[in-house]
Amino acid sequence: MASMFGRVVSALFGSADSAADGDRQLIVDTIDAFVETIEPRLRQASHHRDKLAGNVAHTLAHLRKLGAQLPHEPLLLSRAAWSQDPYVRSFFAAPEDVARCIGRSDEVREFFGAHSACAEACALLGMQRKERTVLAPQLQGEVLRQDVEQTTVGFSGHRLIAVASDLAQSRVEVGRRIMERLAQLVLARVVQAGERAQDRQLQKAMLATRLRMLRSARDGMAQLVTEGSNIEQQISDLEREMKAMAAGQDGPQSRASLDSTIDHMNAVLANPEQHVALAQVRLRLNRMGVKVEPGAGDGDALELSELSIGEGLHATIAFVRIARDEVPPKEDLLAQAQRVL
Repeated sequence: MASMFGRVVSALFGSADSAADGDRQLIVDTIDAFVETIEPRLRQASHHRDKLAGNVAHTLAHLRKLGAQLPHEPLLLSRAAWSQDPYVRSFFAAPEDVARCIGRSDEVREFFGAHSACAEACALLGMQRKERTVLAPQLQGEVLRQDVEQTTVGFSGHRLIAVASDLAQSRVEVGRRIMERLAQLVLARVVQAGERAQDRQLQKAMLATRLRMLRSARDGMAQLVTEGSNIEQQISDLEREMKAMAAGQDGPQSRASLDSTIDHMNAVLANPEQHVALAQVRLRLNRMGVKVEPGAGDGDALELSELSIGEGLHATIAFVRIARDEVPPKEDLLAQAQRVL
């Protein structure tokens, strides 16, 4: 799937001199990648490219703008950076939390295991920003007042994905996962529309669609908010269910079903800004993670990037650099877990 979306995401999230939005071949490549991901039998539908081309071009224009808004400078993610970088200090409660985040990332470990010559990797850090109102002491002028209403900002659920040897490759990998997440949104619509299917052939088609959706979720942006182990179990259960229904030959999918799938694709691709968005959030935090007013003497001014895809994915994101020697040995993680238990 990475190769299918390869030229598309390179054009949208790669170099500035890549192909224009109106590039017909880029539109065709995008349609073919979506069709292969969502429902390969759409190739049987007459003029399916013509029916999708306009909305695909609109989606490409939107994603190109979003790609230009992605953070351009990666943060150094290390224990030492916690005391030096206001972003790292705001994202993590303590230096040890930085090490734990790096250490539990299978993607980081797999990358360094497969690239012995790389001393450093780039990745996308995703996390959930949470604000909470508390009553706490606050110095106002020269007077310490008790039980002052304040807003604290914390980050949790840290995940590292799209690990690559440099920022450019990580950006392209993020773009690929965004494209596949869009395809997953279409798949969810198709599954919802056909979940009451009584026809055996259509039931088998829906099972195949569900499986494509789960595989897309496992390999894509859903990793920012879900644990991979849960998705793997769902995939395993679904594969067993499909084997149980494997008897018999499938006939051609009905025209109505194919046209319905195209309609679902167009419903998402016609309004990409409703399904994929990147917002900039500006705030100022002191070292205790408390919001302070702009212009206040203390606190660090932060500009955060927040990515939303569909209803289920909303995360604060930042590109980061990770040195090989910042990855703790696995035995360190086991020792930390035992101490917690």
